[in-house]
Amino acid sequence: MKKNVRNGIIAAVMMGLLALTGCGGQSQPPANSGADNGGNAGEEKVLKIGSAIEYAPFEFMDKKQNPTGFDIDLMNEIAKDLGYTAKFESSSFDGLVAAIGLGKYDAVISAMTITDDRAKSVLFSDPYFESAQIIAVKKGSAIKSEQDLIGKKVGVQQGTTGQFAVEDLGIDPRKFDTIGDAINDMMIGGSEAVVADTPTLYYFITQNPKMDIEIVPSAFEKEYFGIAFKLDNKELADQVNATLKKFMDNGKYNEIYKKWFNEDAPKF
Repeated sequence: MKKNVRNGIIAAVMMGLLALTGCGGQSQPPANSGADNGGNAGEEKVLKIGSAIEYAPFEFMDKKQNPTGFDIDLMNEIAKDLGYTAKFESSSFDGLVAAIGLGKYDAVISAMTITDDRAKSVLFSDPYFESAQIIAVKKGSAIKSEQDLIGKKVGVQQGTTGQFAVEDLGIDPRKFDTIGDAINDMMIGGSEAVVADTPTLYYFITQNPKMDIEIVPSAFEKEYFGIAFKLDNKELADQVNATLKKFMDNGKYNEIYKKWFNEDAPKF
């Protein structure tokens, strides 16, 4: 979603009217498309993407503080296929739905589970990732299933479906800005378990092999991630869906998936 033209007052006014026309219909172009930037030939067309860039391996900062991860790679390739450059802005996860509704971003990609409640506020793409919630505990814990969490202190990342899954068990979880914060709290005895997406917890463990953490299998339902758009931006959502399908069919999606998860992508 970002924001020069010096071709005279008439041209500027005409461009302004065209931009307003594009935003007023049933569907709308990206907020930072060529039209928004004046439409000059050769000018970079930008998609402003919101993401909580603190959720490895989906989105996180590399050693040079550049966004990286599965979601980042996928969105970069989608934008390129559509003729845009993706520009990422980090935000707290629990503020992303409101931000896309206010038009702050063209799209949000942030390992965001498609839910009925969120779908009231944003328009989701087709699913692009299958996941489920699992439990992390300190080695030797007596917690062996999600039912064992009842009556225990459980850490979650605020605003995630991990939080909602724990609350569905009748538990008021300890909420943190990041999964790393939740796990650190568990390791110092603040909580007895952490619930989060399967790939995220496994990735954290592989990156921190000296931490005495183990995974507990659970029966939480499968979840599907989607890219979020403003409710009236069906045009961009349809374009992204077409590219997602193309990537699923031509192997590009599997290539990105294998890079980050060291296995072929499942069919879903």
